[in-house]
Amino acid sequence: HERLEDVWIKRAAARLNSSIGEVGSIVPMAMIMGGATVGSSLAFSVLPLRAPAHAIPASHKPPQFLASGASGGSRPVASVAAVASAVVAAALSAAAAKRPATPRVRVRRAAAVSGEEVGAMGRRGSVLAGCAASAITGLELVWPKPAAAAEKLTKQAVEKAKADLEQIIKADPNKGPTLVRLAWHSCGSYDKVSKTGGSGPGTIRFKEELAHGGNAGLDKAVAWLEPVKQSNPSVSYADLYTLAGVVAIKALGGPDVPWRAGRVDSMTPSDVTPDGRLPNAYNGSAPKDVSHLRDVFGRMGFNDQEIVALSGAHALGRCHADASGFVGPWTPTPTTFNNLYFKLLKNSTWEEGCIKGETCKNPQYRDAASQQFMMLPTDIALLKDDSFKKYVDLYADDQKVFFQDFSKAFSTLLELGTKNLYAVV
Repeated sequence: HERLEDVWIKRAAARLNSSIGEVGSIVPMAMIMGGATVGSSLAFSVLPLRAPAHAIPASHKPPQFLASGASGGSRPVASVAAVASAVVAAALSAAAAKRPATPRVRVRRAAAVSGEEVGAMGRRGSVLAGCAASAITGLELVWPKPAAAAEKLTKQAVEKAKADLEQIIKADPNKGPTLVRLAWHSCGSYDKVSKTGGSGPGTIRFKEELAHGGNAGLDKAVAWLEPVKQSNPSVSYADLYTLAGVVAIKALGGPDVPWRAGRVDSMTPSDVTPDGRLPNAYNGSAPKDVSHLRDVFGRMGFNDQEIVALSGAHALGRCHADASGFVGPWTPTPTTFNNLYFKLLKNSTWEEGCIKGETCKNPQYRDAASQQFMMLPTDIALLKDDSFKKYVDLYADDQKVFFQDFSKAFSTLLELGTKNLYAVV
């Protein structure tokens, strides 16, 4: 960081002292400037640590910016000298306003008699007041604002972001399921007891959260959405990730999912919750898988019906050995949102093993007939529990009911860990 040179301090102090001797000796002046220097140094040694760490390729060197939160783009970091100068100017103005009456008072009285207007602080005080105003502006430029949405999103802003997201999915429909997974995992860290986690702070963009086992491969989705964020700076990352899931579900043939805006991005990875809050696909046995599902989703506040409805998102996408260790698609239509996941789960015969021609790292199931489709152990667990199974049967037989229940449960999921959300109209 830039430092104030000793010679600069001496010259500036001497000049200021000679100009406004009424303020006092050079000692308090030096103390003010020294304090500003130290304070500024501390500020700029801490503030960069609070800048968000996005999933950016290692080969790319990001510019040095401080984020301003959900309300807009980033702010350039100013030098320590700028902060020190601003603080000194503000202090001098305050001192000038409070200085005792001097012979200059007689000048002001004489001017008053002659009809000339002179401010309460005199000409020099007015100049210093101007410096104070500049100081406030300077501090505004270099001090980061709280991560709060200054204005509500307009319908036009949201529609533009939606259009950009739709373009990504149209260009490559296989990205749609991953965007749904990103939205779901950005919310699935919520704990209703401690009130931590959830989609509110948008922490899944931090490398610390992307490193969680359940988030393997989602760094790619975060990178896909970075240009959308830059093109739509008024939309917070947290809003963008959840909106991407809503748009993807609809674009791939699924239901409309109610969505509200107003999530405020965290500026620090310290808000990342501990690893282990997302569901594990395999827990050793069917009874343990059943208990695990209830434990994890129950921590978020979901009941058995909602657990099964949310599991229906497995109609989309596939598993990859290099990400989860599981391999294969759940259905023959991995880019179409439908109830085929439940139909296959209910009506097919499932056996342990990897799909044909693939090697799996973890235990999974395949359909015995074609050996082309897979189910996770936690998918099969939905058949092993009577309370879960009745909803599997319901959704397998009625796609309309599934869409209705999924839409409601997914909308609830997207709002975990949020506050002060609002509908965009």
